[in-house]
Amino acid sequence: MDSFEVAAALFRVLETGDAALARRVVAAGNHNREAAVSPAACSIPGPAGTLASGAWMRSAFSELRFPVTDSAAKDDKVWLLLRMRGTHTGPFVRFRNGKLDQAIPPTGREIDFEQLHVVTVRDGEVVRHEALRDDLTMLGQLGVFPPSPSVMGRVVTWRVTGRAKKAADEVTALSAAAAASFTKN
Repeated sequence: MDSFEVAAALFRVLETGDAALARRVVAAGNHNREAAVSPAACSIPGPAGTLASGAWMRSAFSELRFPVTDSAAKDDKVWLLLRMRGTHTGPFVRFRNGKLDQAIPPTGREIDFEQLHVVTVRDGEVVRHEALRDDLTMLGQLGVFPPSPSVMGRVVTWRVTGRAKKAADEVTALSAAAAASFTKN
């Protein structure tokens, strides 16, 4: 695989949870800078953390896909302009410093927004990932920003009733299980 194919394969891993592909294209020491808003297992270096990240995102967005619309490369850097698409069918839980920040209950809404990813590829493997995402557009598509009364009412209800914490615990366990399943193989 050339550098573009390796970088694009990272997103196929996120879409599918394909552990064999993760093993082929993600370096053991891969660092995902974007894991800061994810469950803790997503910060694990290498394929295990990548698989945890994919499990976290797929738990919130069914039919998750990342079609690449443009790309460029220089030295060991590959820039991918892509779209994140899916349907919000599970809670989308964001974390800050390892703790629940926000849980958005499923809305059934479609997301489709642009992202720019910088993927460092060395010796045929992804060693670093960074992104510039249009999260405001995604939150707008989910009805969170600007706040729609119905979605915000559900977000507040989830927080008050403990459903947000339960969703955070569940997605944390799910992502940890995805990481652990890789490390056992």
